[in-house]
Amino acid sequence: MNFSAFDTSKLDEYAKKAKEQWGDTPAYKEYAEKSKNWTKEYESGLKADFTKLFEEFGTMKGMDPASEEVQAQVKKVQDFITEHMYTCTDDILYGLGTGYVGGGELTQNIEKMGGEGTSEFIFQAIKIYCGK
Repeated sequence: MNFSAFDTSKLDEYAKKAKEQWGDTPAYKEYAEKSKNWTKEYESGLKADFTKLFEEFGTMKGMDPASEEVQAQVKKVQDFITEHMYTCTDDILYGLGTGYVGGGELTQNIEKMGGEGTSEFIFQAIKIYCGK
């Protein structure tokens, strides 16, 4: 799988910022525990699987974000994060969604993965899923 859409050159910088911002939270501690023994190969596979979820959202942009299929895709993202990283509550998921449309590199990367408008589409679907 081609990761050119997701700029991985700043992952160390992102990891440092995440630890500074959320290092004392239960979610971050859970992530640190789950990820401590990851190999580069395992991590690369996770990134590929996670990227695919956003690419799939890109193919759904013409659909109603409240549709069963789109809502199932939101659940797939939440379940993926919970299984591999940390318990992704609806509140955390909603917070991630706001980050997806917050501009900057995260939004740009999502747009590269799923095409223009994907980040906003995902956010609208997450808002519905979380009852916001």
